[in-house]
Amino acid sequence: MTDVHEPEVRSYNMSRIKSKDTKPEMIVRRYLHQHGFRYRLHVKDLPGKPDIVLPKYKTIVDVRGCFWHGHQNCKFGDKVETPSKHYQKRIEDAITRDKRNIIEWEKLGWNVIIIWDRCELEDKRKYSDKREVTLNLLKQKILSFNENTSN
Repeated sequence: MTDVHEPEVRSYNMSRIKSKDTKPEMIVRRYLHQHGFRYRLHVKDLPGKPDIVLPKYKTIVDVRGCFWHGHQNCKFGDKVETPSKHYQKRIEDAITRDKRNIIEWEKLGWNVIIIWDRCELEDKRKYSDKREVTLNLLKQKILSFNENTSN
């Protein structure tokens, strides 16, 4: 499989991909804020500086890109093949780091919710219900964590 771009063009394109304040992350943050949740962003005191931290609910919401984090059984994640060993290694490293972070967060007593960008927050025009269902489930999970800790 050959790339349709020259290595310099591919490198430039990949360098434009952000790691913070991505569109999927902003969708989740807006939803949470509109529903009365208050959170902190990229908390440096926690391993891996998680995307969204809800201290009141002792919950971390990690918004992941299907491609960069090797989402299993996903046409945008583990089904994508790249001819570049560099990108394959980056994805493998991200998967290892994600597993390590989840273990550390749970050891520290945090509830962890993972949201996959392409699978769960797909463009509204394509799957109008999918995003809303995902976000409503997110809200329910956060609130259920709070109920479990207050008992």
